[in-house]
Amino acid sequence: MKSSPGKAAPHPLFSWLSTRSTGVLLHPTSLPGDQGIGTFDIHTESFLDFLQAAGGKFWQLCPLGPTGYGDSPYQCFSAFAGNPYLIDLREFVAHGLLEAAALAPLAQLSADRVDYGALYQLKWPLLFQAHARYQQAGEPALYGDFAAFKRKHTDWLDAYAYFRALKDHYRGQPWWDWPADTRNYAQAAKSPLRHRLATAIDAHRFTQYAFFGQWSRVKAGAARRGISIIGDIPIFVAADSSDVWANPELFELDPQTSLPLAVAGVPPDYFSADGQLWGNPLYLWPRHAADNYAWWHARLRASFELYDVVRIDHFRGFEAYWRVPFPAKNARTGVWTPGPGLHFFLSVQAAFPEAKIIAEDLGVLTPAVIKLRDDTGLPGMAILQFAFGSDAKNLYLPHNLVANGVTYPGTHDNDTSLGWYATASEKERDAVRRYLRVNGREAGWDFIRSAYASVSRLAVISMPDILGLGSEARFNTPGQAAGNWQWRYRSSQLEGLLSGTAPYLRELTALYGR
Repeated sequence: MKSSPGKAAPHPLFSWLSTRSTGVLLHPTSLPGDQGIGTFDIHTESFLDFLQAAGGKFWQLCPLGPTGYGDSPYQCFSAFAGNPYLIDLREFVAHGLLEAAALAPLAQLSADRVDYGALYQLKWPLLFQAHARYQQAGEPALYGDFAAFKRKHTDWLDAYAYFRALKDHYRGQPWWDWPADTRNYAQAAKSPLRHRLATAIDAHRFTQYAFFGQWSRVKAGAARRGISIIGDIPIFVAADSSDVWANPELFELDPQTSLPLAVAGVPPDYFSADGQLWGNPLYLWPRHAADNYAWWHARLRASFELYDVVRIDHFRGFEAYWRVPFPAKNARTGVWTPGPGLHFFLSVQAAFPEAKIIAEDLGVLTPAVIKLRDDTGLPGMAILQFAFGSDAKNLYLPHNLVANGVTYPGTHDNDTSLGWYATASEKERDAVRRYLRVNGREAGWDFIRSAYASVSRLAVISMPDILGLGSEARFNTPGQAAGNWQWRYRSSQLEGLLSGTAPYLRELTALYGR
């Protein structure tokens, strides 16, 4: 599909970031607690109390979807479902769906790092046990009426729950390796397995009922404190997902093998001679345009129910995306292919005129991508850690930033500011010291103050930076297959912030008009 003609929109489609404010980037898996992973429990409330005390107005998260192999929240089994690992099981104990002793093995897991393998072995049986007792108890209205929840979300929930039950049945195999009669939702709907797996299907519906019920309370608690939630959705969906399995006609798939005809990635650059081969299936954009992007509208509608603001990862893919023929060993063989362009965002604006969206526009941007961002009016992003490796024209240096943007010292994909400064070249460290007029002994706070002082209307700081941590608290290293998404802080660390750090951050918000 060709992008829209080069003329600009008569005025920016979206204009929502009008006041100066701050926020904190923290994925809920990093929250403290004794269930092996952060959950929607009292520690979420404590974090929101800290954010309010610090004068913050936004809480930014990574995607909240159910993670699979590799544990990445950017490769989920569904673009609509929530991650059952985040469910607070103590609520099930309080309602008699689990015994308190059943949670003891989870309490033995590390409080500092998420062990996803152990969590998979321990938490899923407890979720299924809770569902069994829930059925035996006559399906009480723990989070509203269960039947009403299933009716409301039937457009994605039925396929997702069946997909997960089949994946369990086939011992985790990707859907394209399943028998032919279950290789897509339309075929699997006719399979006798649907009846045989009815209890397992309902159990997966139940986990979503609990997730959304608990999350709605978290979001309401944030709203009471004047805090908005910034959610995150990747432009592409995972290959092994209920989205592709249930909607194969919307993706570039071989109708005979069900395998992708081409996959997503980014081309070779200074950092990677082979580029990055992500492996996500690509959209058949003409098919999406034919029904006015109905699937995308449904995805965004679901996202706006979860979040107040949505950050879309890899915004440049809407202008053009790197198409790599499948199979390929690396991303060298790709070609830039036009995306839906402004036409897509015109449809989004018509469907969601009050939408609040952030464009992740990091990386090398062409004039066409910049024009698309400016035509939409969406705020882009700036990373201070990227600012000091070249010269005064670097777009991420504070004097080159724009008001309609979001500034971060670093995101989930970066090292902490202290970790970055410790491993940066001496040339970069010297540039930091001279530009910010500091000695570098408190590089983390130097970056925080610089973000607060910037002209960008929104400044977002990662929790590890606020805690003053080094590389041991890095959340994700792109290109590294294992060891990501595991960092957690302890409740004692947050308690230490309330007396000194929170008042100081509030002072900075006043000093810089945020």
